[in-house]
Amino acid sequence: MKAGIFFTGSGPILVLTSYGSLSEPNLVEKLRAKGIKRFIAYEVPIDLVKQKYGNHYDVVLTDLKQEDDLRVMDYDGHHVFYNFSLMELGDPVYHEEE
Repeated sequence: MKAGIFFTGSGPILVLTSYGSLSEPNLVEKLRAKGIKRFIAYEVPIDLVKQKYGNHYDVVLTDLKQEDDLRVMDYDGHHVFYNFSLMELGDPVYHEEE
């Protein structure tokens, strides 16, 4: 499982995914289907997400309404932005539709 903060036009969201990278074409396609066609994403350590979100992390993982390959952990942009230090973010992944 990987975790990533995706900075989109409407603000950052925190996503959990079983894909191998945040630039995986199938993940990008799933995001596009949700209206996210342009983003800057940063991987964050999954252990850090577990630590910061506690029981909510387990709840999201067991939510049967979400697909295994893409789960939205937090869509409150203000909360996501201020819950992580910028120093905790990995290298950026850029995506923009042509």
